[in-house]
Amino acid sequence: MLFDFEPFQSRHIGSDADERDAMLKAIGAASLDALIDEAIPARIRLPKPLNLPDGESEYHFLRELRQTASRNQIWRSYIGLGYAGCITPSVILRNVLENPGWYTPYTPYQAEIAQGRLESLLNFQTMVRDLTAMEVANASLLDEATAAAEAMHMCRAIAGAGRNVFFAAQECHPQTLAVVRTRARSLGIDVRVGPAAEVDLSGGDVFGVLLQYPATDGRVVDDSALVQRAHDAGALVAVATDLLALTLLRPPGEFGADIALGSSQRFGVPMGYGGPHAAFLSTKDEYKRQMPGRLIGVSKDADGRVAYRMALQTREQHIRREKATSNICTNQALIALMVNIFMTVYGKVGLKELAKQNLSKTAYAAGQFAKHGKVLFGSSPRFNEFVVQSSEDPYAINSRLLGHKMVGGLPLKKFYPELGNAALWCCTEMTTRTAIDTAVGLVAESERSVRSGKEEVDVEEVAR
Repeated sequence: MLFDFEPFQSRHIGSDADERDAMLKAIGAASLDALIDEAIPARIRLPKPLNLPDGESEYHFLRELRQTASRNQIWRSYIGLGYAGCITPSVILRNVLENPGWYTPYTPYQAEIAQGRLESLLNFQTMVRDLTAMEVANASLLDEATAAAEAMHMCRAIAGAGRNVFFAAQECHPQTLAVVRTRARSLGIDVRVGPAAEVDLSGGDVFGVLLQYPATDGRVVDDSALVQRAHDAGALVAVATDLLALTLLRPPGEFGADIALGSSQRFGVPMGYGGPHAAFLSTKDEYKRQMPGRLIGVSKDADGRVAYRMALQTREQHIRREKATSNICTNQALIALMVNIFMTVYGKVGLKELAKQNLSKTAYAAGQFAKHGKVLFGSSPRFNEFVVQSSEDPYAINSRLLGHKMVGGLPLKKFYPELGNAALWCCTEMTTRTAIDTAVGLVAESERSVRSGKEEVDVEEVAR
């Protein structure tokens, strides 16, 4: 005879009711309802039970989760805008991201028992400092957009009273500009957005400038003259940048930036539908007391041995409270650990080779698209991303690309309507030449179809 039964689930000795009654007795409450009535006002309580399904065994829940996950379709993506698909070495995937010894600890509050994690975060800080050519770096922040908002707050604190304007270049990522505007609203800061080359510093009211390097459209522009102009006007400059690009480009610290920030996602961190992705922030030594987040330092224990510690934590939930430099208490220590190991595994030579692959594949793809359409901003070198303007709506083009398991470039109408039918395309070390040629062929056929007045496109023929 066969039996259908739930797999055995272990329970703690003693019932839940016994444990509940013991707790109620200890705190002096007559019942759970009485405790809730006293602690939570009736006006904010839900008047009816939550509509939740019955509980499941771990085995059946995991089986259902695997079935759901199997429906995912992993296609080639050309979407960029500050995020890019990258290779996660198996040694990092198995030993860090999937290792509960690393992903379960929240944060190293008790530094004396978290020396390994603190040493890794110190390495992260050192590598960020070296790549940005700044003097000090923190042990990660939440993401690039909030790091930019933190940089704005930092610039204002350093500049002091009397100035209330923050200029953000329109070449910054749209999501960064959105978060900066939101943060500024509550602080009463006047955020002005425009082309970096046209920033008006003559009024003496600008306390900070935010630039993107490379720009959100992939262009690499020399902003050293603008940085000098800002300093001459008494304003500080924050540069949102790409750590991988900095292995080949002149770092912000060398052309005078006061703050460098960005996302470290490109160093082996999966996309994850938007996160988590560790941000970074580095600055000059004289500004470290205004830096948000935490700083790992090196000290000695009672026996004279090297000991790592959380040297600076100017955060709201720690001792500074109302004097805090930041009220965002979230960082990404696990992701920073992954990034540190990625940079260590690849090394200086390997990271440069990785960057060169991104540079060359982007140049190849832009060159191929230029043969059949219009690639905008062609006078500047590009890293990872470039803009293609087409005759057909990019949403229509992307619907055809989906038939070949490709997610096309990001349509830019929402952010830059003046560019018309333009899309932002991104190529990384994961983008093959075959994938580029196929995408270019499909877009080229769409262009020919629009120009000749055809409504149908034989995508199978184009792919061949």
